[in-house]
Amino acid sequence: MSTPDHPTVARVTAALTDAGLRSSAERVRMLPDAVRTAAQAAEALGVDVGAIANSLVFRTTTADGDHLPLLALTSGAHRADTAALAALTGAARVDKADPGFVREHTGQVIGGVAPVGHPHRITTLIDEALRAHGTVWAAAGHPNSLFPVTFDDLFALTDGRPAEVAGAAGDARERTAPR
Repeated sequence: MSTPDHPTVARVTAALTDAGLRSSAERVRMLPDAVRTAAQAAEALGVDVGAIANSLVFRTTTADGDHLPLLALTSGAHRADTAALAALTGAARVDKADPGFVREHTGQVIGGVAPVGHPHRITTLIDEALRAHGTVWAAAGHPNSLFPVTFDDLFALTDGRPAEVAGAAGDARERTAPR
């Protein structure tokens, strides 16, 4: 498949290629309809909802009151727990980001946020549950686009930290992924 014309998809495709994931870049799938939820994406692809890597952007508040983005790549079968995310990152508070904050930090819209292709690297946590799937699917910068990737490639691509992101704050644990 040729690189789609949409600029955010082109940035994601370029990031995948630059990272040596040419096969993922070549396999970006443009769907006829937007898939803004994990359930919609899973249905469109014919895969288990747990194999969808939701790219969720959160607004963290540091002890100094600064607001920084946090990207949680969460299995479509899970909901990210903001208390767990705060415990994992040391943030004083983690909140759902509004559309303007998401666009400012990713250059992409909610429902199409990819794990890569952002103006600047974003601290990223990767749901351990995604490891159970040989191939996971992530948005490619637009609500109509997805690309396949392995858990290990997702880890390398984002320089993210594998973690249990769906548990209670007391149960949140960072994991060490293989290099």
